[in-house]
Amino acid sequence: MIEMLPRPEVILTHESDLDGLIAGVLLQRLARHIYHAEVPLVACNYNFWRQRELREKSGWVADFTFEARMDKPNWVVIDHHVTEVTPRHARLIHDINKSAGLLCYELCRQEGLGSPLLDRLVHLNNVADLFLEEDPDFVLANDYANLVKTYQFWNLHALVGGRIELLLDNPLLRVMEVKRQVEDPVGYAWSLSNIQPITPRIGYVETVIGNNNLIVHQLLEKQATPYPVLLTLFRRANGVIIASLRSRNGEALKVAERLQGGGHANASAATLPRSIKSIPDAVQYLKQALNPKPEPEVEGLEGLFAAAEAERAQGVLPGVAPGTAEA
Repeated sequence: MIEMLPRPEVILTHESDLDGLIAGVLLQRLARHIYHAEVPLVACNYNFWRQRELREKSGWVADFTFEARMDKPNWVVIDHHVTEVTPRHARLIHDINKSAGLLCYELCRQEGLGSPLLDRLVHLNNVADLFLEEDPDFVLANDYANLVKTYQFWNLHALVGGRIELLLDNPLLRVMEVKRQVEDPVGYAWSLSNIQPITPRIGYVETVIGNNNLIVHQLLEKQATPYPVLLTLFRRANGVIIASLRSRNGEALKVAERLQGGGHANASAATLPRSIKSIPDAVQYLKQALNPKPEPEVEGLEGLFAAAEAERAQGVLPGVAPGTAEA
C-alpha cells in the first residue's frame, strides 16, 4: 500500500505525448480506486500550462517539471524532468530515469492496479519517451508514441474510451508501421535538402511526410547538418503552431524555455503565440525571437550626444534622479 495521497480536486497532465496520456489516465484510476470518485483530467500543452493558475486546494500533476508555484500543501507532482526546486510543501515523486507513465504505474501497482497488458504498454511508453535507442522495442515503441502525435490526446482517449490497454496491438499501429516504412525514408531525403538556419546553432527542418521525430533523430545521429539543435513546426487542428526541438547535447530545452516551452534536455517543445498564423510567419518569428538583437551603431559626435541624452533621460548622469525631468 502506498502512503496516503491527498484527495485531488483535479489531475493535470501533459497533452502532447503518449507519456502524458498514460500518466493522466493511470492517476485517474488511482484516484477512483482510493477515493471512489471521478476526478477531472485536464490535459495541457506547455503554453497553456505556464499560464494556468493553480487555484485548486489540491491536485495531482504528471509529466510537468516541478516549479515553485506547484510547491503547495496537498499537491502531488509525479515527474521525471530535471528540476532545481526542492519541495517544501508538495509531495514530489521524481526520477529522471523513468517516464512519468512508469512512475504513475508504480503507484498503481502498489494498489493492485497492475496487469500484464499495462506492463507491456508502460514499458513501450518508457522506451519511447526516454528515447532508449538500444532497447529492442525502440522502433515499435516509437510507433506507439506516434499514435498521439498523429491522432492527438483527446481523440485517442475517446477512441479507446479511456481504456489505454486497447492501444496494444491496435489496428492503427499498422498505419504507423506503413507510414514508418514508406514515408520516413522519403521524408528524410526531402528534409535533408530543405533545412534553413534560424540561428547559427539552430536549423529549421522542413517536413512534408514521415515521423518528424525519427527523421530529426537520424539527421542528428548522422551529423548530417551543421546545427546542434534542429527544429520542426506543425500546425494543430485548432490552428496553433507547435515548435518541436531536438538535440544531442542538451541545448534543445534551453531554446524551448526561451520560447516559454519546456520538456527534456534533448527533446522539447513550445507553443507559438496565436498571432502566428502560418509556418512562414513562424519561421520569421523564431528568427527574431532567437537571434540576439544587434546594438544600434551611432557614430561621431551626434552619437555621443544621443547617448548622453538617453542616459540623462534615464537619470544615469549626475544631477538627474531616475524618473524625473531635467529642469
